[in-house]
Amino acid sequence: MSTALYPWQQAAWQQLQDMRARLPHALLLHGPAGIGKARFAEYFARSLLCETPVANGHPCGSCVSCGWFEQYSHPDFRRVRPEALDEDEASTGDGEEADEPKKTAKSAKAPSKDIRIEQVRALSDFMNISTHRQGLRVIVLYPAEALNSASANALLKTLEEPPPGTVILMVTHSLDRLLPTILSRCRKLALSLPSHDEALAWLVAQGVPDGDMWLAEQGGAPLAALEQSQSGSREAINEFLAHLARPGVEAALKTAERLAKSPPAELVSWLQRWLHDLTLQQLAGRSRYYPRYHKELAALAQRVSTSDLLQALKAANERRAIAEHPLSPKLFIEDMLLDYAALFS
Repeated sequence: MSTALYPWQQAAWQQLQDMRARLPHALLLHGPAGIGKARFAEYFARSLLCETPVANGHPCGSCVSCGWFEQYSHPDFRRVRPEALDEDEASTGDGEEADEPKKTAKSAKAPSKDIRIEQVRALSDFMNISTHRQGLRVIVLYPAEALNSASANALLKTLEEPPPGTVILMVTHSLDRLLPTILSRCRKLALSLPSHDEALAWLVAQGVPDGDMWLAEQGGAPLAALEQSQSGSREAINEFLAHLARPGVEAALKTAERLAKSPPAELVSWLQRWLHDLTLQQLAGRSRYYPRYHKELAALAQRVSTSDLLQALKAANERRAIAEHPLSPKLFIEDMLLDYAALFS
């Protein structure tokens, strides 16, 4: 359990304190992935349940309520998230906005990536009993875009008729993936990316070498940069980007062979960022994710039309939707790289 906010979250924390006297029944925290929104939400939940909060609303860390929260056993708190994130935390010890689910020995079936309707319905009993400490009930639900249609509609009923003494904290990376009816019933609070200098200073403090490079590749999100730097993927990233910088049919087949064991979803996300940089080169003459490949991107941008780039971005987005479970990872990668090479043929 987190014991402090990240340095870049202080301004958002102050915004919460300013609205605390008239706290809404449902608060939706939104912003880019990889900046610590889930940790922020759980820290605020802890502060709401703390019996002796200290200066500026921070939890004391020593009362009975804080002790229960630290042990994930507070009777007036519920956390709702996909089973896949629970599996990730069990295996890694870190539930901070994880992405990839892992199969367990207990079941051959991968844990669900959705927040299921049963999880939402289970909140009814929780919200309809008296609190144990005569305070609030707090629910943290993330990521909200993991709600499927059935669970979203079930949650909507709760948001329409909120029970007294209950605060629902929701977290999302993508507002546009939520039902408009859910958005209209929540107070929204934006959590922004930290400044480059602040994020880089934090990465340096975590002992991350080449922090500038990792930070750029993750769009300025420090937690995503830290996770990627610890993933052991640098060699694969470099080989993949080197191929994108010099595309060709024969090279595409060889690169797909060498990267066949890399997660296809990661390769697609790297390609999406590369295509974004190519488009940005055409429109503004700069790069966001891969500035160290500025010359190569600038040269390639002159060889392709903007309309073809937009089509390639659309195709990459469609590939991302099926990249978790391709029938054949190697063929999936080959097809993706051959389509990319065709842009410059």
